[in-house]
Amino acid sequence: LVQLVESGGDSVQAGESLRLSCAASGVSPMAWFRQAPGKAREGVAVFISRAHAKVADSVKGRFTISRDSTRTTLYLQMSTLEPADTAMYYCAADWSERGSIFDPSTYHTWGQGTQVTVSS
Repeated sequence: LVQLVESGGDSVQAGESLRLSCAASGVSPMAWFRQAPGKAREGVAVFISRAHAKVADSVKGRFTISRDSTRTTLYLQMSTLEPADTAMYYCAADWSERGSIFDPSTYHTWGQGTQVTVSS
């Protein structure tokens, strides 16, 4: 069974931190995306290797992506959260290697999402 299950979302105040987790079975998770109401899904961070990860400019310096050594759990450490970070956060896997690594259409496997709400 191929499955991604996100957890860790919560309602927090601006400036606080959260850590999201994505537990995977049958696939290695590699990316975090988010989608705010009325907006397109956007790439947040991608884990390529321990020495190579990419984060979106909007979260650079505040968010960090990591993956455990068994390649079954992906994390997103979020600090100094802002109201603009409010969104449903999704874990993704099975990148097609066609197109941008931040393009959601290039991933085949998705979790159900976990909600992050940041109030000012």
